Amino acid sequence: MRGMMIDLKVDARAMRRAAEAGYPTATDLADWLVRVLGKPFRSAHHIAGAIVKRAEELGLPLDRVPIEEMQRLEPGITTEVYAALSLESSVRSRASFGGTAPERVREQVKFWREKLS
Repeated sequence: MRGMMIDLKVDARAMRRAAEAGYPTATDLADWLVRVLGKPFRSAHHIAGAIVKRAEELGLPLDRVPIEEMQRLEPGITTEVYAALSLESSVRSRASFGGTAPERVREQVKFWREKLS
């Protein structure tokens, strides 16, 4: 593993393209609907699925779907939803052990650097 890590070259643009593919913030949308609008998760999941379907039809990522399109499916949605739909916001929100939040990633990098030294 040490040899692999020494030779590792990161292609940040390719990683971002891969991370953005397939509507990765759909769960963040459902969570927002629960947290902000008080929707039961079952309903929020259904609404988020309908918005993802509309995003696919429009050929847009979730954070680029016009607010009017989202409001046709759930009138209570406001422009505040966009803060939850960015890839950066999604990554930062996963702050539990093993999550994708930058501080969790730094912890793992430190751990593995020490372990592989």
